[in-house]
This record gives sequence, structure tokens and C-alpha cells, in this order.
Amino acid sequence: MKVQGSAKRVAGVMLIVASLAACSTDSGRFTSSFFNRQEIPLDTYSAEQIFERGEFELNRKRPSDGAFYFSEIERLYPYSEWAKRALIMQAFAYHQDKDYPNSRSASQRFIDFYPDDDDAAYASYLLALSYYDQIDDVGRDQGLTFQSLQALRDVIERYPDSDYARAAVLKFDLAFNHLAGKEMEVGRYYLRRDHYPAAINRFRVVVEDFQTTSHTAEALHRLVEAYLSLGLTDEAQTAGAILGYNYRSTVWYEDSFKLLSGRGLELKSFGDNWLSSIYRQTIKGQWL
Repeated sequence: MKVQGSAKRVAGVMLIVASLAACSTDSGRFTSSFFNRQEIPLDTYSAEQIFERGEFELNRKRPSDGAFYFSEIERLYPYSEWAKRALIMQAFAYHQDKDYPNSRSASQRFIDFYPDDDDAAYASYLLALSYYDQIDDVGRDQGLTFQSLQALRDVIERYPDSDYARAAVLKFDLAFNHLAGKEMEVGRYYLRRDHYPAAINRFRVVVEDFQTTSHTAEALHRLVEAYLSLGLTDEAQTAGAILGYNYRSTVWYEDSFKLLSGRGLELKSFGDNWLSSIYRQTIKGQWL
């Protein structure tokens, strides 16, 4: 897989910064007298000096200060090569500081200003991470998950030969699984309260739209439970048949088998319903 030189440099920024800080500390270059952003005007320093100070602050684990210096380069030297480098570092520093809106803004500016630059793939990936890294539990609003999926897909499609595309694929799968987990959580909530039609709607979404996730087997079992509770044995048996064909080694198959066989029912497709259509398509290969 091709790795762009500039993008590779940014991806390894913390290693570079650590080396820089070691040299700078030894030489005394970045002492308290180097410059103070509150006392000495930054326009008396070169873009390179301000950039190095930004990296120094990152190494001191002060990403907000690092972001400040990188943003000042963009302001004081807007058309320089240093401004371009500082912009991607600004996006990185904001992300390190968990300031996701500003990281997203800086990333988007880089993409808009330098769409053909080697670091555009990294900027696009940082933008996606600004959404993805806020997905911390299934109980949160899923708007961020949808936005992260869209942004991750953009990385995959626009920069397929970059290492960031490979990383984006892994995160895309996790975010997709996260959405399925949310549907399962809501479905279980309805099932516990005997709201069977509402529960079935949620589990159906998982089976139809998130069938590649780790939640599909449980969704089928919950459908068996819900349909049996409603007395809809054709649907329950058909859900069990799909479960038995694709997920026989799971505990969900074992539980469904006990439920159905305990009532003298089979794990076999019956009737003409949405589950029967899935059974014909996925097991028999009959799409019409």
C-alpha cells in the first residue's frame, strides 16, 4: 500500500517532536526566554521559529498551546509553505486537546485549500476522527455515528491507496457495529416491556440493514422471542431457521432451539413474510 511521504511525516509527528524536544532542551534553545506569547509580539519571529515552538508545546503535552502557535503562523504567514504545514499540525493539536470542533474546522480548511497535497488524506482522516472519537457509548445520540460513517467513507473512497483508508475501514466497521448496537439496545428495552411490535421493528432493522455486524444472531433470537409472544409461529420458526443456518454455533441458536422445540415447533421457513424473503435470498439464493 502506498504511503505518501508528507502524510507519513505527520502520522509520526509525536516521535519527531520528542526528538526535537530532546535536542532543544539540551541546547537550551527553548528556555523561558525563547519567547512569551503574552509579552513579545510573535511577528518578530520567523514562521519556522513559531512552528518549532508549536511542536515543543505538543511535546510538553500542551496541545492547546501548540494549536495557538500553529494558528498564529496561519495568521502571520498565510501564503507560506509553513502556513500549510502549520494548518495540518493545528488540526492535529486540536484533536490531541479533544477540541473536536476546531480540529474539524482546521482539517476542512486544509482540504479546501490544499486538496491535492499529500497531507490531504491525513486531514480527511482527522476530520473523520473528530466525529468518531466522540462515539463513547451506545446510549448517546447516534448523529455523531452517522457523521463519522460518512466522513470515514470519504477517506476510503477518496484516498484508497493511503494507510488512512485502511485505518478508516476498521473504524467504519466499528461505527457500523455501534449503530446496530443502538438498535439492539432500544429493541431490548421494548421487549422487556412487552411492546412486541416496537421491539420487532428494531430487530428487523438489524437483520435487514446491519446483517454483517456481530448483533445479527441475537437480533434473530429476539425476533423468535417476540413473535412467539405474539403467537406468530411462522415468523418465529423462520427466524429460527435463518439462525440455525448461519449461526448454529452461537448461544442464540441454542436458546431459540429450546424455545421452539419446547413448543413442538421446527426451525424451518414457513409462510410468506419478510423473514421468508430473507431466508430465500440468503440461504436458497432466490432473489425473486
